[in-house]
Amino acid sequence: MEPAAPAGQARAAASKLSEAMGAVLQDPRRQRRLVLVIVCVALFLDNMLYMVIVPIVPDYIAHMHKAGRPTMSPKVHTLQAPTPASGSDNMGNTSESPTESEDVKIGVLFASKAILQLLVNPLSGPFIDRMSYDVPLLIGLGVLFASTVLFAFAEDYAMLFAARSLQGLGSAFADTSGIAMIADKYPEEPERSRALGVALAFISFGSLVAPPFGGFLYGFAGKPVPFLVLAAVSLLDALLLLVVAKPFSAVTRARANLPVGTPIHRLMLDPYIAVVAGALTTCNIPLAFLEPTIATWMEHTMAASEWQTGMAWLPAFVPHVLGVYLTVRLAARYPHLQWLYGALGLAVIGASSCVVPACRSFAPLVISLCGLCFGIALVDTALLPTLAFLVDVRHVSVYGSVYAIADISYSVAYALGPIVAGHIVHSLGFVQLSLGMGLANLLYAPVLLLLRNVGLLRRSRSERDVLLDEPPQGLYDAVRLRERPVADPDGAPRSPSGPFDECEDVYNNYYTHS
Repeated sequence: MEPAAPAGQARAAASKLSEAMGAVLQDPRRQRRLVLVIVCVALFLDNMLYMVIVPIVPDYIAHMHKAGRPTMSPKVHTLQAPTPASGSDNMGNTSESPTESEDVKIGVLFASKAILQLLVNPLSGPFIDRMSYDVPLLIGLGVLFASTVLFAFAEDYAMLFAARSLQGLGSAFADTSGIAMIADKYPEEPERSRALGVALAFISFGSLVAPPFGGFLYGFAGKPVPFLVLAAVSLLDALLLLVVAKPFSAVTRARANLPVGTPIHRLMLDPYIAVVAGALTTCNIPLAFLEPTIATWMEHTMAASEWQTGMAWLPAFVPHVLGVYLTVRLAARYPHLQWLYGALGLAVIGASSCVVPACRSFAPLVISLCGLCFGIALVDTALLPTLAFLVDVRHVSVYGSVYAIADISYSVAYALGPIVAGHIVHSLGFVQLSLGMGLANLLYAPVLLLLRNVGLLRRSRSERDVLLDEPPQGLYDAVRLRERPVADPDGAPRSPSGPFDECEDVYNNYYTHS
């Protein structure tokens, strides 16, 4: 009888815990907060895995090269890493000088994630629209788990390349469905901007803490340990998603089959979405192109030490979070000026990128990089909610495809950066690269003026009210805001004119007749 007492207490405790969890899951507000936590962890994990290999792979390849295994050169000083010099210094005089083609192989390894992500997103977006958001997020977490385990036990370049590419496949599902799920769970402003801002902060934090995290565990515990830790996190996050979202329940499947999303090719032809996508690509090009080239430039220009090249980006986390916070607060008070916040962000990015080549010491360079990340925060935090709003008012409120377009925009920059940036620096120079990227951002900033009338649109929730007979939570249709001073000749009110009126007619006529 005595051993049964602890067992009974354990069952009672488990029952109370289950009841408490059930009560939490019954509250929609608490449930969506848990969903936000799950998505933020998934985004944090993906960006940790994206950057954690930076200090590990070059040094690991160098050791494989010293051991006589056939692989590419370990010289990776063109990649931004906390230990960029160690890979080449450890080789001493035991290896020949690397050729440019070998550097390209390393660049391809780092870019392969974004390349596969770029190729898969046009397919993952429509898949997410059909399956809702929870199942694709679970698939993405599963693939990230598999790629992380493969990273842990990879012993040659082919396995490293396969693991890196597999991560791109997982990211195409996890990142897109995660952001889309946030947009769906938080349909109203300013809550939507605030939730997406939290997600962006986790993305930034994951990218910045990953190199020191990976370098420390790699140095003291070996290559598999940091990847196994991240694999455990992805597994726990997937289990939490199963408990909270219940993606395979009958109720969830019934809700997932309600509306049919707008095809991704039609969204790509929407002029407003195209402007936003172009801004997301343009603002991320300086970051994607500077990360693999700035370490070498610092060594040659200011004789930067190893710790300086590794720490150059770390302080930028603070202005990035500040930019997210500032944009969320401004959007709450002046939501119709989202385009202006994005334009200001592009201007800050352009100015910061142009200033980088003029820096001749560590402190001014850090300030310039902080300005760069501050501007990126302004653009991302202002324009990601704008994409969801555009889908709400101009299409069907299903967000998988539109955020697949956003992910494509990011992937274009990060697929080209590790491969193209080095060639541009070799052929034209670092100064020309930085000035060109800065000029591109400054020139694109006025383009966001085309979004100034987006704030004149409003949403209607009749679709979800009719289909579900419950309060709206994100799947609703949309109508234009009618203003009485603007009228047709017959006196009927019409929407205010916008910059895309002519292409709007072509756009609508094309899909009316197709």
